[in-house]
Amino acid sequence: MQNYYNMNQMTLSVQLDYEPQENHPARYINALVEQLELDNSYVFGRPREYDLSAMLKLVLFAYTRGIFSSRQIQLFAEENKPAGWLTSGQVPSYRTICRFRISEELFSLIDQGLINLTVFLKKQGLIDEVSFIDGTKIVADANKYSFVWKKKTIQYDQMNREQLVSLLGELHEAKLIDKVPDGSDITPESLNVVISMLEDRLTLLNERIEDNPKLSPNPDKQERRSLKSKKRKISERRDKMIEHQIQSETFGERNSFSKTDTDATFMRVKEDPMQNGQLKPAYNWQLATSNQFITGYQLFQNPTDTRTLIPFIEHLNIRGTLGQTIVADAGYGSERNYTYCEDKLDNQRLIAPYGTMLKENSRKWKSDDKKVMNWDYHEQDDYYLDPKNIRFDFIRYTTRTDKYGFQRYFKVYQAEKYTTDQQVIPESLTPKGNIRTIMVNPTWEYHKAKQRELLSAPETGQIYGQRKTDVEPVFGKMKASLHFNRFSVRGLEKVKKEAGIVVMALNILKLVSMVRNKDKTKNMGKNQKRFLSIFHFLETTYVTASFSCYLLIYDSTSF
Repeated sequence: MQNYYNMNQMTLSVQLDYEPQENHPARYINALVEQLELDNSYVFGRPREYDLSAMLKLVLFAYTRGIFSSRQIQLFAEENKPAGWLTSGQVPSYRTICRFRISEELFSLIDQGLINLTVFLKKQGLIDEVSFIDGTKIVADANKYSFVWKKKTIQYDQMNREQLVSLLGELHEAKLIDKVPDGSDITPESLNVVISMLEDRLTLLNERIEDNPKLSPNPDKQERRSLKSKKRKISERRDKMIEHQIQSETFGERNSFSKTDTDATFMRVKEDPMQNGQLKPAYNWQLATSNQFITGYQLFQNPTDTRTLIPFIEHLNIRGTLGQTIVADAGYGSERNYTYCEDKLDNQRLIAPYGTMLKENSRKWKSDDKKVMNWDYHEQDDYYLDPKNIRFDFIRYTTRTDKYGFQRYFKVYQAEKYTTDQQVIPESLTPKGNIRTIMVNPTWEYHKAKQRELLSAPETGQIYGQRKTDVEPVFGKMKASLHFNRFSVRGLEKVKKEAGIVVMALNILKLVSMVRNKDKTKNMGKNQKRFLSIFHFLETTYVTASFSCYLLIYDSTSF
């Protein structure tokens, strides 16, 4: 480098075309988006001022670099060479980027791109027929102190109605309204009628006061003052009742929501610096992976993973991305999930341990005499013997229905109360003198035995052992590498669109890492060379256009 440095020196500008490196993520993004064959036609409204392909490429590339802000993406397009290569030098404004990230077009593009990528990966042998399912909580773009709790809303609404009953009782004693029957439902419409009656009475009192302005003391003024106070209180209680009704509709089946983002539910997230179990507004993000590639995703508002498995499996099955073997952790092991996979899925099987599986193998559990599974069961006569040799005979069937409508079927067994010489057996009675009974769920015991058998078999046990090395690294890449710990948009539908961008960015990064780390990847083999040939670019003659022209060479196995 020369020692003389002068920024004002006259120089000859030479424009050089820039091309990313061979295995640069920008090339993979360009190839993936070009395969979608996007149509820029705009039927209604004013013409679109940006190119769909360029916007999608820019947003995907920005997310692979951990840039999620619209303003930062605009700056990224100005200063980053690969980003400028993807957009052919165009720099959209941050408002355009923000609108594009929440548009319906983006959701359809991301959805179709994920399906095409999954089909391509299956053809290339890069993913198999095993779907590893797991979930994580991602914080919503909402204030952590903007919580609304369902129990408190019900309590406040009850208190508000009690105060309304008291106010209406005072108006009835003043003979201004009729008596409200006990147990009647007070609605905002009925309160509007009461307020109208009070307004009519206030109008009459104003006329009387105007006719006798010098009367003192004036009883009409005292009555007017009292009615104005009651009218104001009833109006406030009516508004509170309407607010509680709106909140109840917003809750749905949830127990909480955020005022800032009403679709977000307060959950326990792993990012808890104070270690005090603080709840934060978040979404439950479910992912299905295969060989660390994301094959499907969905967002839920309920914090527990148990109730997300069935709708998520249906979502994957409709899209055709569900593997023949479904692997999940103990958080998904429930009778409802096991029964659904047993009855509804023909070619798929679920491998997921139930919650107490590890405890049942412990010495403490096996030595506990209170556990029915440790008792002796005689199948022929259908009875149990407890450790004290008390016989429990089957007496009847019973069912239990949870709050979500799922029915569980139980068999009830009752202890023998008398001996052969008609003496009462003390061990057959509870401390209160009632006969001891036990309930056994045969369906649940069947599913538990089936999961123990699957997890004990060498083949299926090895598949389950791969769960931590397949789906868990995806969450680590998302949170630790990309630093995506919080959504940038509000509302469930908008959050789904941003989640789709993150999913595609993670898949692209996985493709790049598989190519760059050839020595560490053992299962690619010949497919690696075939895969790289699909993303080979050949530059053609340059023409004056909004975008540089490149010819993508691919065979019949492309997306």
